[in-house]
Amino acid sequence: MAASPTSTITFAIWGPIERDDLPGLSARVCVLLARSGASLALCDVTGVAADAVTVDALARLQLAARRYRCRIRLRGASDGLRDLIAFMGLEEVLLE
Repeated sequence: MAASPTSTITFAIWGPIERDDLPGLSARVCVLLARSGASLALCDVTGVAADAVTVDALARLQLAARRYRCRIRLRGASDGLRDLIAFMGLEEVLLE
């Protein structure tokens, strides 16, 4: 049974993240979102590097979450990761 639509879930991703990891990571998060029915997912990113692959992964996860009517908010993003997200023009998508 899915949780109420106003529920919040928390998960963490750890690095390093490689390009080959992206499909599996996305699939696992989609299963989590589908099972939970959450409207908000808090993603702990303290364990990831500030690099383009990480930003790509986070953008893909945000897109996947929207298909489940969920939003992902980042927790523990380093200054370097925040700067890279802004530099790549994804600040409004990932750092709301």
